[in-house]
Amino acid sequence: MNRLHEGHEKPSAPATGKTTTAEEDTMQQTAATGRTEMRPVKYHYADSFWCTYLVSVFAASIAETVTYPLDLTKTRLQIQGEAAAVDAEGAVKKLKYRGMFATATGIIREEGALKLWQGITPALYRHLVYSGVRIVTYDALRKKLRNGKDHFSLWQSALSGVGAGALAQWLASPADLVKVHIQMEGKRRLLGLEPRVHSAAHAFREIVSRGGIFGLWKGSVPNVQRAALVNLGDLTTYDTVKHFIMHKTGLPDCHLVHIMSSICAGLVAATMGTPADVVKTRIMNQPTDATGRGLLYKGSVDCLQQTIGKEGFFALYKGFLPVWIRMAPWSLTFWLSFEQIRASLGASGY
Repeated sequence: MNRLHEGHEKPSAPATGKTTTAEEDTMQQTAATGRTEMRPVKYHYADSFWCTYLVSVFAASIAETVTYPLDLTKTRLQIQGEAAAVDAEGAVKKLKYRGMFATATGIIREEGALKLWQGITPALYRHLVYSGVRIVTYDALRKKLRNGKDHFSLWQSALSGVGAGALAQWLASPADLVKVHIQMEGKRRLLGLEPRVHSAAHAFREIVSRGGIFGLWKGSVPNVQRAALVNLGDLTTYDTVKHFIMHKTGLPDCHLVHIMSSICAGLVAATMGTPADVVKTRIMNQPTDATGRGLLYKGSVDCLQQTIGKEGFFALYKGFLPVWIRMAPWSLTFWLSFEQIRASLGASGY
């Protein structure tokens, strides 16, 4: 950064033997330097904590809105076959296993097309916390572990991704719990069951009244586990693949690199996160007693054992296809939006 400041103080002098001050001002991107080191000092605010936070929230909101129907479909698929699927008389009701497309079309036919976005409000509330925290935390951990060096090893990236994802999801768990409750209301009505909640605010009040403030963190353990694995796949894979591609191919920090990196990130994140996502969804969706204690599962380990014991190992990958199909466009939309907004503000490449 000292050389960058010197270059602006002396416009006629080059900053290095190969890069001129004019190139710095226009943010020329090369494989040797990359956009990370080439930014005008006057736009330094774009790399600040709060600007990074707000940009990540905005980019996540775009990605969430576009891909939310796939998230709803995934949740419905994961619930099928569990003991919670009972009719009005309390008898277990066998549901026909349906694929992603059949489930989505069934929701449209039975409940209406707009129901594909049922629960979008708490999902967006969640990203006010989750996406902002995970990005700025990962960035802070990455800078701390790098300690001014260019090299950033895979284990350091993995540690940063796990830590950032776990912290972000723990803080955002209440919004995630409300979202799951709202998503399942349409299915409960079709089964002839009384609706549990009518809105995000009502769901929030009901959860607190039944389990207290700590009831908002029901399912937080598998939720945090899932987020740690997902961000290990998403943040770590995106960061590692992006810089690997740039280093090996000589491509600049451009949209093509972002697309290839985000596709890889979505695949790895879906593969690692789906089992924990199934457990998380089932624990959050289970009925509770007057004290807020779950009636079906004692915890995440018990849910894992029951799911495998009753439905087989591959039940842990129920909803994998919509998870993967959602993660790919979600990751693509998020990272393209995130990088493009930062670039337009004059920030460095992430």
